[in-house]
Amino acid sequence: MRILMVLAHPLEDSFAASVARAAKETLEGHGHSVDLLDLYREGFDPRLTAAERDSYFAEHYDASDAAGWIERLQAAEGLVLVFPQWWFNFPAILKGFFDRVFAPGVAFEHDQAGGRIIPRLTNIRLFWALTMTGSPWWVVHLYMGNPVRRLLKRGIAAFCSKRLDFRMISLHDMDRATDAKRKRHLERVRALVSRI
Repeated sequence: MRILMVLAHPLEDSFAASVARAAKETLEGHGHSVDLLDLYREGFDPRLTAAERDSYFAEHYDASDAAGWIERLQAAEGLVLVFPQWWFNFPAILKGFFDRVFAPGVAFEHDQAGGRIIPRLTNIRLFWALTMTGSPWWVVHLYMGNPVRRLLKRGIAAFCSKRLDFRMISLHDMDRATDAKRKRHLERVRALVSRI
């Protein structure tokens, strides 16, 4: 399977980068090809351009500034996102990736009858998120209602593709995680992605 792995963390030595490395090595070890898109290292600009916004509902969306990243998404059969959760949400750079790359004519079409959107990412069969958060499990799930999972599964994934293998694997209480807990999580990630 051709997998686009999107890493969204500003620090090269972050735990998110360690998770991405472990997942990439495991996937490649099982015969998958992995295209690692490190948003910070590649200088991705998360800001929607004036031309992109102006053409959002036009017959032809102006995707010229994001064309390279769009091609990589369209070439993939699977998408694996690796990112921290900040303020119970995506890092801004990852939100910008969705805004600019999951664009009209790429990830979806506007239904001319109004309201709904029509999924276009039929090439994507697998959509996983490998994430970490400083909050304990109970705060994320019981108090906040797991907003990142809801946005990914019900909003982005479901609106852009059908019949997906969706999964979100999270390390909670990251700020207080011991080295042993982090190592166990990396082993969990390796074990789970080895089943892809």
